[in-house]
Amino acid sequence: MISIEIFNLIFIFILGTIIGSFLNVVIYRFNTGRTIGGRSKCMSCGYQLRWYDLVPVFSWIFNLGKCRKCGSKISWQYPLVELGTGVVFAGLFLKYLDLFAYPLIFNIFFIFNALIFSILIVIFVYDIRHKIIPNELSYTFALLALAQTIVTIFFFDKPETLQLINYLDLFAGLIFFFPFWALWFFSRGRWIGLGDGKLVLGIGWTLGLVYGVSALVLAFWIGAIFSVVFLLIDRLKSRKENITMKTEIPFAPFLILGFLIEFFWKIDVIGLNLFF
Repeated sequence: MISIEIFNLIFIFILGTIIGSFLNVVIYRFNTGRTIGGRSKCMSCGYQLRWYDLVPVFSWIFNLGKCRKCGSKISWQYPLVELGTGVVFAGLFLKYLDLFAYPLIFNIFFIFNALIFSILIVIFVYDIRHKIIPNELSYTFALLALAQTIVTIFFFDKPETLQLINYLDLFAGLIFFFPFWALWFFSRGRWIGLGDGKLVLGIGWTLGLVYGVSALVLAFWIGAIFSVVFLLIDRLKSRKENITMKTEIPFAPFLILGFLIEFFWKIDVIGLNLFF
């Protein structure tokens, strides 16, 4: 017999894929002048999709990644975002499973962080597609993260147990923002975009100082490895327009990957916990 936890985990995963389908709509329509309402259509032939064309992941698989009407290819983005959102939602359920006996607290933490990760998924894909991070999404993420940190520190922790690191966590977002701002300011935007600095506000306030630093370190490591591999592959292809050091590679996806790793696994990669 399936336990209530497994049943809820499956339900949350399915819910996540449905939310992921909605996030795909947001990604494609954001800043295009189109609303997120209205029926979905094939971007090639205008065919109005039926409900059986919109089942997360499965519709894409059953239609072999093509429009059922005109046969044009449908981006891998659709199933990957849907599946990824489902996995993240399932991960959030498991992360807060210990709080499941307290429905109000569980729902607060789950909904808050599900909203945060939904915003980050949109930023992740949008930055890859357009090489820009919408301010509206970064600021919303930052405000949600700051609100959660304030509530966690002052409502769930006892005042007598608060330590220096707890107060540093309150300023972690601003602490992380300053170096990004300095790099952007002194390089006049050539080295890094200020959008990345706005994104780290929320990363710092969600993870705190120690794990926020670890997330940034992981982001730079992942970004460096990806850039080297990408450069080597490009050289092997011997294309006319080769990638160079001046080629713009979006950094937000690496920041979000570092954030995801630290959010779920809390790895202190440089040993800052030894000082607090």
